[in-house]
Amino acid sequence: MKIALVHDYLTQRGGAERVFELLCKRYPDADIFTSLYDPQRTIDLGDRAVHTTALQKIPKAAKYFRLLAPLYFPAFRALDLQDYDLIISSSSSFAKAVKKSPKALHVCFCHNITRFLWDTETYLREYADYQRFAPVIEPIFQMLRKVDLEYAQEPDLYIANSSVVARRIQKYYRKRAIFINYPIDTNKFTFSEQKDNFYLSSARLLSYKRIDTIVEAFNWLKWPLRILGEGPERERLESKALKNVEFLGYVSDAERSNLMAKARSVIVAALEDYGLVPVEANASGTPVIAYGAGGVLDTQIPGQTGVFFKRQTPDALLDALYNAREIAWDYSKIRSHAVDHFSEEAFFNKVDRVMNKVCGLRQS
Repeated sequence: MKIALVHDYLTQRGGAERVFELLCKRYPDADIFTSLYDPQRTIDLGDRAVHTTALQKIPKAAKYFRLLAPLYFPAFRALDLQDYDLIISSSSSFAKAVKKSPKALHVCFCHNITRFLWDTETYLREYADYQRFAPVIEPIFQMLRKVDLEYAQEPDLYIANSSVVARRIQKYYRKRAIFINYPIDTNKFTFSEQKDNFYLSSARLLSYKRIDTIVEAFNWLKWPLRILGEGPERERLESKALKNVEFLGYVSDAERSNLMAKARSVIVAALEDYGLVPVEANASGTPVIAYGAGGVLDTQIPGQTGVFFKRQTPDALLDALYNAREIAWDYSKIRSHAVDHFSEEAFFNKVDRVMNKVCGLRQS
């Protein structure tokens, strides 16, 4: 079976790229395609050839890849994948549009629908220029929504990273999707039953992450809080925080792993489509205190691996923090839950079952 692996663009190293890296390792003989490729800024693909689109020839395209939005669909449609039996796309936007032969099977690992098109206000509110240029941008986005919906029909099967994204695919693309929660490398997180007297938040400092809610709650409690991450909100948040709240910025992977293992709990106040931080905390044997909506509903067991709060308010978070203090946490069970359900082995056991089933159905 001849296999093609396709990703939106390889110009950064985020969660979507990490999943694509796993797929590349899982299918070592597959050919790799993407719109733009910058080997210095993305996942390590070793000496494997990476086939790109015509966009690669545009000067500084990899640096300013977001500005090329109207060009991606035609670029992916121009790729010649007619000789492949199985196309596996990894997409949150454009790669799902690749054209296949009638006999081929296209499975899309969908990290999300094209958010800047279907949830424009939320996705672009961090960009100050959006409001200024909205009258010009919106007609372009309306056209792209029609194209996105059309090409969203190309995959034969969608595999979403969470139940939230699966429902979103069905709502906007009118396609059924199954979901398999994406994995973490559990070996990168150290386990500790000895917890220190501090709480931890690990997130980019953006408004939708609701770090201000966490800061306000801990200002009132005076409990130690350490915040990992950088972003445009840092200066504002630091101006609000009292001395018990410490901003550490970016830290090494080793230091982050140590902080995850030693924290009393990891706090997540954002509404995340999936969210790897709660799973990473659990892999460290650390319970999570999270806003009870979105991806955490797939990954957390209330009272066993974490505690939910129902509103994104300091008062609701305070109640959850007090409740968490009353629970006799079994840290080893928290770690086991993460390993059993969210390791790479667990992920590919599920993926292999699905792939064997759909490929068998196509052959029959």
